[in-house]
This record gives sequence, C-alpha cells and structure tokens, in this order.
Amino acid sequence: MDSERQRHALALFEPLGPTYERVGQLLSFGEDPRWRRFLVDRVAVGPGDTVLDVATGTGAVARELLHRRRCRVVGLDQSAAMLEEAQRTLPPGVELVQGDAQSLPFDDAFFDGLTFTYLLRYVDDPAATLRELARVVKPGGTIASLEFGVPENAAARVVWDAYVGIGLPLAGRAVGRGWADVGRFLGTSIESFWERYPLEAQLAWWEETGIADIRVRRLTLGAGVVVWGRRA
Repeated sequence: MDSERQRHALALFEPLGPTYERVGQLLSFGEDPRWRRFLVDRVAVGPGDTVLDVATGTGAVARELLHRRRCRVVGLDQSAAMLEEAQRTLPPGVELVQGDAQSLPFDDAFFDGLTFTYLLRYVDDPAATLRELARVVKPGGTIASLEFGVPENAAARVVWDAYVGIGLPLAGRAVGRGWADVGRFLGTSIESFWERYPLEAQLAWWEETGIADIRVRRLTLGAGVVVWGRRA
C-alpha cells in the first residue's frame, strides 16, 4: 500500500469494525442506511448476476444487495479487520476479498454490476480509480456510487457546517476515542474533496471512463450523493 491516503484511512477506520454500522447510523441520524438502500435500488441486477461491492467495509451494501436484488455478491476491502467483521455478520452468499480498489484482482468485464461507497476521498487519483472499477464491469452493467456531499442550499449549508464542525466531533468524542478521531476528520475531508473536485469534475470522470446514462441524486439536502450509470 503506497498511498498515504490509504494508510491513513486504514488506521482511522480499521479499529471501528464492531461498531461501524451502528455508530454510522447514529451519527447520520439514520440516513446512512437509507442512502445505501437507495444506492442498491439503482443497480439493475437480479438472481444469477454477480455484483462487486468495493470498499465493502463491514458489508452493509453487500447485505442490501443480497436482500433486495437476490444476486451473488463479492465484497472487496483493503482492511482485513473490516472483512473479518463482515464475515461474522453477513449471511451466506457473499465472497470477501482483501484488495486495493486501484488495482483490482479480477479480469476485465467480469461482473454484472459494481457498487462503491465512500471510496474516492481515500485514493490519490479518483479518475484512474474509477477507470479501474469500470474495467471489471461487463458492457451494459450498472456502476453506482455513494459519497458524502456538501449541501448547495445556503441554509442547509449553515446547518451542515455547524454539524460537521462542532456536532460531529462532539458526538464522536461521546462515543469513544476512535470515533472522536473520525468526527474531527470527516468534515474537513468531505469539504476539501468537494472543493477540489466539484460535481461537474466528478461527472466528467464518469463520462471519460465510458459510462453512459449517468444520473445523480442528492439525498438529505445534499449530505449524501449517489451517482450511477451504465458501462457503455
């Protein structure tokens, strides 16, 4: 693992596996699971299809894919500890692989669909990573992503700034030491990513990668952003 961003993400989140989903739901006021369900509902697959879930973590999206799409799922994550937690909680039907999203251990056009969640802030070259993700999807297959966003509405932005700047660090501190670090990190990380890569730039990556029928939905006043399209 050569990337400082990846090493930092691993150090930050790897110890949090046992509490990751529960606390994530709490800190997002229950919105994170809803966003993940919306993401899964965008993926046009069914029984007999295989979907790769990248940055699967503890398997929240993989679980929804199994439940809502009845497809076969392969979950990939860089963290062995997260995958261990996923293995403990996931039902049969998910294959878990430790690997790097920037260099996937799969053949070209191998999967019928692909999902990834909260990934691109943790790689050095998001556009190149998206190209690598698309490489393993069959033509016509859905690629769908979920990322934290920054509200466009001025009033919503004031609330968002207050929460990520003050509320989230305090809430993280109340939960525990590891979550205090996450609470301090997230707001700055999200804001700097969107300042560097506004939505127009991100959608250009998708188009240049050869993804068609691209659609975007901002959720919860823009705090969550789902992008999806079809590999041409």
